[in-house]
Amino acid sequence: MIAQYVISFREAFEISLIVGIILIYLSKTSQMDVKSKFWMGIWVAILASVIVGLVVWGLFGELPEETITLFEGIAAILAVMVLTSMILWMSFKGRYLREELEAKVDQAILKGSAFAFFALAFIVVFREGFETVLFLLPFGINDASSTLIGAVLGIMTALLIGYFLFKFGMKIELKRIFYFTSILLILLASGILGYGVHELIEHQEAIGANPGWFGITAYDLGLSSDDLLHHKGAIGSVFAALFGYASSMEWGRLILQIAYLAIFLPVTVIAYRRPEVFDFLLRRRKISSTEIAVKTEIEKETDVNSKISMTSDRK
Repeated sequence: MIAQYVISFREAFEISLIVGIILIYLSKTSQMDVKSKFWMGIWVAILASVIVGLVVWGLFGELPEETITLFEGIAAILAVMVLTSMILWMSFKGRYLREELEAKVDQAILKGSAFAFFALAFIVVFREGFETVLFLLPFGINDASSTLIGAVLGIMTALLIGYFLFKFGMKIELKRIFYFTSILLILLASGILGYGVHELIEHQEAIGANPGWFGITAYDLGLSSDDLLHHKGAIGSVFAALFGYASSMEWGRLILQIAYLAIFLPVTVIAYRRPEVFDFLLRRRKISSTEIAVKTEIEKETDVNSKISMTSDRK
């Protein structure tokens, strides 16, 4: 339930933060006449996210038993890919979030259509809602009740903090919240990745395929399933949710989890603690792209001048 709570809290807090920023900007720009359309987009997006979740859950229930492990593995790895991209995007671009959102509102204002605000709200909220459904799916497959409870508590906590933040101007260091939740999410993502790899190995073995050394047991603590330290036990399950712990692991799962943490944990820490490092790299990339574009334009102009010169010589 802890993992589900953290994921739901982070996603719901992002939604409340984004919605709050947009509503405040609409108020500052005297655009409150489109507020109803904006809220309509929010509610429709929430409803659509719930429907998507129910549809995915219904499709999972219709899958044949031999396909369930394959579906679980693919869903887990897909969730890790999206979750990681979300974490990195927020760590790189989070400090510019207000400016980007206000720019989108300005674009909607220029279009002069109330539907533009409905679409803006729907896209922003549905994207976060769909991500939440995707992230919670691997947990919901194994424990639907705990996933539902963790999700509801996480969402309620995030919305409560968001309400006090914008209603009463409560001082919260947003960067610190996103920093620590990003670290937690990276740890959670490594566990989800390991779970997905484990399920794919089980699927290979179930259909008679040989995963090779990838599926060989790397270690086994020899704990029974009712042991407190087993990954399904009272204590072990907490470490399993937070750190991807398991009482036994295949080599493929162990290597990929360690590799994931070795790459993305330092990147996330540096992005928040030393953002100038990535600002420099992104700036260099932008400069390189500009240089290429300028060089291309010069080559085109040179080519045109050469053709004009050749035409003049013929005359």
